Amino acid sequence: MYIAIAGNIGSGKSTLTSMLARHYRWEPCYESVEQNPYLEDYYRDIERWSFNLEIYFLKERFRDLIAIQQSEKTVVQDRTIFEGVHVFMRNNYDMGHLSARDYQTCLELFDEMLQMVRLPDLLIYIRASVSTLVAQIQKRGREYEQTMRLDYLQGLERRYEEWISAYQGPLIIIDGDHCKFGDDPSAFKQVTDKIDAKLFGLFPME
Repeated sequence: MYIAIAGNIGSGKSTLTSMLARHYRWEPCYESVEQNPYLEDYYRDIERWSFNLEIYFLKERFRDLIAIQQSEKTVVQDRTIFEGVHVFMRNNYDMGHLSARDYQTCLELFDEMLQMVRLPDLLIYIRASVSTLVAQIQKRGREYEQTMRLDYLQGLERRYEEWISAYQGPLIIIDGDHCKFGDDPSAFKQVTDKIDAKLFGLFPME
């Protein structure tokens, strides 16, 4: 199976990916961040580096997705190619960071890729308010994220809600403001109970 974790920057995707991989003995697939050659430049000058960053992420996520689909193991992925396009790329375009020409080029490339990939067997969306995201971004302390603008996060939040409201595949939504799965075992059990019911038809154990 292919399980995917979606959510805004700082929502807890990597934490949940790691925890689910351990709990279910799934194979984790993490988004490449530290090795990204464009990320620091992007946060310093978003308009200049948006197209470069989007093409890089599109290439990396497509490569990951092909590997996931060829794997014989159940894989849980931290962020998908779908939100990369429908959320992040769209937000950059809406904010004027991508020209219409560059945006169209990315969309056409994505449309070609879609002929070779499929939706996740389950998408888990962590919904979190901007105030929660800011607190968690500050807590993890990545230097290049500390200059991130609030209107950028707010734009991503709007695009996420639009994408999720139209999403057609199997879906679980986690309240990232109140379900502190990373710190509270009972909260994590709430998450796994939802997954068990959705994937395996199992009722939660008391």
